[in-house]
Amino acid sequence: MTGGASASAEHDELRQVVRKFLGERSPSHAVRRLMAAGEERDHEVWSLLAGQLGLTGIAVPERFGGAGYGPAELAVVLEEMGGALLVAPYFATVALAGQALTASADEDAMARWLPGIADGTLTATLAVAEESGAWDLAEVAAAAEPAGGGWAVTGTKLFVIDGHTAGLLLVVARAPDGLGVFAVDGGAAGVEAARLDTLDPTRALASVAFNGAPAVRVGVGRDTAAWLPQVLDLALAALAAEQLGGAARCLDMAVSYAKVREQFGRPIGSFQAIKHKCANLLVDVECGRSAVFHASAAAATGQPDAPLAAVLAYTHCSQAFTRAAKECIQIHGGIGYTWEHDAHLYLRRAKSSQLLFGPPARQRARLAELAGI
Repeated sequence: MTGGASASAEHDELRQVVRKFLGERSPSHAVRRLMAAGEERDHEVWSLLAGQLGLTGIAVPERFGGAGYGPAELAVVLEEMGGALLVAPYFATVALAGQALTASADEDAMARWLPGIADGTLTATLAVAEESGAWDLAEVAAAAEPAGGGWAVTGTKLFVIDGHTAGLLLVVARAPDGLGVFAVDGGAAGVEAARLDTLDPTRALASVAFNGAPAVRVGVGRDTAAWLPQVLDLALAALAAEQLGGAARCLDMAVSYAKVREQFGRPIGSFQAIKHKCANLLVDVECGRSAVFHASAAAATGQPDAPLAAVLAYTHCSQAFTRAAKECIQIHGGIGYTWEHDAHLYLRRAKSSQLLFGPPARQRARLAELAGI
């Protein structure tokens, strides 16, 4: 998709299509039903999302069955999904595994797995974090050894998004020649996965133990140190887009309630304190939108400042989403604290996302380093 007014118009159209679909197919009661059942997706919704809308293939190259778009279009989709708290393995499959396979430039790996991701028949994820919970490549202890013409992976990965249901696990492990990415079938021998009990019931995280699990190396012939960090930055930018959607929805809920809730014979939105809260949230959301737009555009065009833009967007949107969710609850008053109201679901997602790639302080330190501070 090209830049300029044409791209903006197409992005707006894409946004409206996705928003309408999610409004009809992933309303609050549907999210709560899946939460209560402990399910990772509504299979009918996933089928429509993949087949009718083609969203699972939006960032997959056309030669592998996708739409051939990139991070900018994916950011639009993720923003809307974040606003709807969609319960589905979309982020793990498309934003993590799909972008990792594409970034690897491994023709065999892409031809083998990207068509399944594009048509929605394959769910996948990227497994990086271990004991510390951080996506820090220096802390990777999982090991990969040559075995029978292939590879065998041993180690434990934690907080793997949708790791207990993924058909394909892309595992970052340490090989004799350095770090590598290894594709492991989710149902292979030597793979044991279990869903973790976490703060956010709308996003499934798992622990996955590998005991000599058979694997295929991804990115053969390329220096992993050259493309794997790029994958992590793409993940940061993608999560920032999702967080932006959640923050914007919290702002909308707060403003809507402030218009109708009355105290002392007038809407609470007419009080200066509430106006200040909503105005500050609007600034947060609009700044986040600019940061996400720049991060996704920089990633799409391979700009030198893409890593800085990704970390900046993620750092800002993490704080903005958490603040928006808290203020949304405050503006709603007592009802905002109840299980029946949706505000707490957004706070749970906000706090979970803020920690998804490790302690926020690590990303802030990296941001300072990239900015030369």
